[in-house]
Amino acid sequence: MIKEWATVISWRQGVAQLRCEQHSGCGNCHSRSSCGTSILNQMAPESTQRLNVISKQPLVPGQRVEVGISESSLIRSALLVYMLPLVGLIGCAALMQGWFNTDLAAAFGGLVGGTGGFMLARFYAQKLGDKRQYQPVILQIALPPSALYQEHEKAK
Repeated sequence: MIKEWATVISWRQGVAQLRCEQHSGCGNCHSRSSCGTSILNQMAPESTQRLNVISKQPLVPGQRVEVGISESSLIRSALLVYMLPLVGLIGCAALMQGWFNTDLAAAFGGLVGGTGGFMLARFYAQKLGDKRQYQPVILQIALPPSALYQEHEKAK
């Protein structure tokens, strides 16, 4: 299970809208001060993703939750998105090169095959996106911010 913490934006009728900040894996090693990748990551803006997750338990805005998705579904999705267009591009380019024996035909075949692969990947991604195994789930729910404030007030 691949896990990440997210912040609740809203919760309505059993569906929580979450904001998930992307963190770079870079910057944790000893050579981060001299690494070019680390410097590029510092220059790039932090990006956030929004996702809707089913939650029967009511959540409040600002509350932190841990979401997860299974590794197998993530790998299958990545293979679908990356490999299908690549196979279409290479396969159609090879077929056109074999049939017409010109570079122009191979380039056209690659363009058509790559575009077809992207369209096919998009179609399958939409069908798979509705399946339960491809949906993120809430694994843990942290205390809401108001509960933390109340505990702090009691301690005084």
